[in-house]
Amino acid sequence: MSAEAGRAERPVVGREGLARLLVARLVLAVFAFGLALALSPEGKSEAATLGLWAALALAFLSTAISAAWMNRVRRLSTFGIVQLATDVAVVTALVHFSGGGASAFGFLYLPITVFGAVLFDRTGAYGSALLSSAAHAATLAWSDDAMPQQAAFALWCAQTGALLIVALLASTLARELRVTGERLDVSRARLFALRSLHERTVECLSSGLLTTDAALRITFFNPEAERITGRGAASAVGHSLDDVLPGASALARDADVGQTRMRARLPLRGPGGEPRHLGIAVSILRGEGGGAGGYVAIFQDVTGVVQMEQELRRRERLAGVGELAASIAHEIRNPLAAISGSVELLRSGEGAPEESARLMDIVLREIGRLDALIRDFLQYARPAAPKLAPVPVPALLDEVTQMLANSLPSGVQLECEADAGALALADATQLRQVVWNLVRNGVEALEGAGVVRLSASRVAGPPQDGPANGRKRTTEGPGSVEIVVADTGRGIALADLERIFDPFYTTKADGTGLGLATVHRIVESHGGALQVESQPGVGTRFRVRLPAAEPAA
Repeated sequence: MSAEAGRAERPVVGREGLARLLVARLVLAVFAFGLALALSPEGKSEAATLGLWAALALAFLSTAISAAWMNRVRRLSTFGIVQLATDVAVVTALVHFSGGGASAFGFLYLPITVFGAVLFDRTGAYGSALLSSAAHAATLAWSDDAMPQQAAFALWCAQTGALLIVALLASTLARELRVTGERLDVSRARLFALRSLHERTVECLSSGLLTTDAALRITFFNPEAERITGRGAASAVGHSLDDVLPGASALARDADVGQTRMRARLPLRGPGGEPRHLGIAVSILRGEGGGAGGYVAIFQDVTGVVQMEQELRRRERLAGVGELAASIAHEIRNPLAAISGSVELLRSGEGAPEESARLMDIVLREIGRLDALIRDFLQYARPAAPKLAPVPVPALLDEVTQMLANSLPSGVQLECEADAGALALADATQLRQVVWNLVRNGVEALEGAGVVRLSASRVAGPPQDGPANGRKRTTEGPGSVEIVVADTGRGIALADLERIFDPFYTTKADGTGLGLATVHRIVESHGGALQVESQPGVGTRFRVRLPAAEPAA
């Protein structure tokens, strides 16, 4: 026998089970009282009638006394056995005084067997059945009615068989009920332990945690969320998500569309009105059917991290300013030295007129070089804000091609191919400067004969791949316009490829190193992306991606 079955076999008598037994006895006593009134036997002796009512009175009296003493009893098993024996005695008396074998109260032995099974499992069931069978046999033997012995024996066998069947069924059901109850108690205890663990885990989280329903109304708010937001759970639960964390509902909607977790940073006013920054992730909270039953948001106070990032950016800017200053000083020194030397020679007046003219040419050339350097630097350092408008890219590329056509070196071919629907959202002047610089770089990279190809097409997806500001970009919207400038020149070495967008970095003898840096800055200010692919000896390809504009209706 298994341990579980063994536990079910051991009698477990509780006050609750005894209380149910007394209630059932009271109900049966009331039923027997009504049955006695309905059958009121005629022709019975006064002693039989008096015995019948005395047995009923004993049933009510024993129930009252047992109910009064039950809470004082310590040995509940003994108390339960006495109750079963009392029930057998009362039913036996009712059967005896109401006609013996012909009595209508014989069926009351069956509930006693059920009571035994409930209180003592299989032992109680079969013990009550055998005791009831013996009592019924005694009643039939001492009965004064004229029932033949064979009929009395047949009646006793039928009653005993019924009692044993009821004992079998009742004990089986009682055992299953007890086992199920024990399993339910174990499951309830485990559920309580899991709930306690969940509550302690949520309370001890170092991150704020809240849940909402499908309508974005907050349903749960943990203690860390209270500390971060400065709002108690009572004042947050039931309110809209945006009332507590402004802007978080947009993340929930994006998570619903993308079926994923959305991460972002949100500004928040602290309890004292101080500005704070939250790092927040919003996920879909699945219901039983797998659909979105709500949302869960986990957030942390990342104000310290943001301040560190801002300080780091300030330091990077200061370092960049230092590098720019050093680069400018280096670039200006050479023209100034040439100008200074030429002016010194001119001031001495010793040279011939032709020499003076040559020196003046040097001065003017170097002044022009300084002017170009300062102009490029100012354009890089203080770029004008782009005035965005729909720009037909094919027309812009044709314009740049025509402007450069007359100044191309011999053997250089300029090819242009653009989709008619390529419409970019950009500043036309700045975009023209981008294309101009990239084409001029391509022409200079040819070092003789070669081809520079311009192309433009409309592509799906955003200009910049990947997350932006912590949020996942979607492919919805007008998409992007990609402009490609490719040449068949000498290519760019791998060591130089990593630095071509750095200010003042150039591989040209007379270059300022600000052309590609300015191109990168302009593309970045448009919210676009700039990529370069190059292979030494094969050529270079620049890809510019800009947001596409909606075509006019």
